[in-house]
Amino acid sequence: MTVPTRETAPDQTGAAPVPGILRRCRELVRPALATAVERLHPWPAEMAAYSLGWCEVGGAPAVGSAGKGVRQAMAVLSAEAAGASGGAGVPGAVAVELVHTFSLMHDDIMDGDATRRRRPTVWKAYGTGPAVLAGDALFALAVETLAGTDAAHRPASVRHLAAALTDLVRGQADDLLFESRPWTGPERVGPDEYRAMAEHKTGALLGCAAALGAVLAGADGETVTALERAGRHAGVAFQVVDDMLGIWGTPGVTGKPVHGDLLRGKKTFPVLAALSALAHGSASTPERAAARALAELLSSTDVLDESAASRAAGLVEEAGGRAAALQEAQHHMAAVHACLDTVALAPRPVAELRALLAFLVDREM
Repeated sequence: MTVPTRETAPDQTGAAPVPGILRRCRELVRPALATAVERLHPWPAEMAAYSLGWCEVGGAPAVGSAGKGVRQAMAVLSAEAAGASGGAGVPGAVAVELVHTFSLMHDDIMDGDATRRRRPTVWKAYGTGPAVLAGDALFALAVETLAGTDAAHRPASVRHLAAALTDLVRGQADDLLFESRPWTGPERVGPDEYRAMAEHKTGALLGCAAALGAVLAGADGETVTALERAGRHAGVAFQVVDDMLGIWGTPGVTGKPVHGDLLRGKKTFPVLAALSALAHGSASTPERAAARALAELLSSTDVLDESAASRAAGLVEEAGGRAAALQEAQHHMAAVHACLDTVALAPRPVAELRALLAFLVDREM
């Protein structure tokens, strides 16, 4: 799947390929992140290191299970785009990575997910109570990290993190509540509600990472806002694409089970967009007929089996849900570039930032 994005002219700016960008930023942030984790009690510290992909259960070094470090890179690149060194954004990178790790620990418990990055999640490996404790410790450590930054930037950086945390909780609460709401009728979840949930749950922390990098670089308010808005739009696009991968992705490529979200009955954007055909257009359109069949299928049982999930995936596509999701992602990526165009930013870092954000949503099925 390809989400068309604006050209970022890497030849003129000298922007590196995205894997190299991510590696450079991880290497810059890793020492400070490791130092922060080492300040924790040894037990939560081990769980944090396990979640970060640094070790196995018991503390033995791990190989090949670490994340890409996208949020870290956003903080570093935003600091550079604002005219400072990447090092200026490192405390923000550490804080958002700690919050991201904490949120994954708790989300896996709430969602009942047993695996992440092809190995047991923290709650499966260590137990539910210990995973909650480790997540709480990372939450506190993130705030402590920003509280120790330069006094000139400390209040603004802590405010941005606090606001992102509030949005993160709001988005997760909505996502959980969506599960109990019907697929159709006046109580159904609409696409606009989904967009708000996705911005809070996924966009807030991406936006926060960008904002923190800019704040710690001493950028003005207009620049901070533009970078934060770009991150939030990228987060919505990322979530929509993630929903598409959850229905039509190839497990060997995505690491997700085929039709996983349909089997769980999650309210994802492609399904909600497909069902919206019931409220629009002529009763005789093929899209509306497919939407009606989809609504009947989803409402016929609490849990779909593999055969029904495969049928539902086809109906979502016939009703226009897949096309609508792709258009939604494209819309938000256009908004990303529009936000970045409103302020003066250093050419190479902003080109790398554009490439990184495009990378988030241009993933293979």
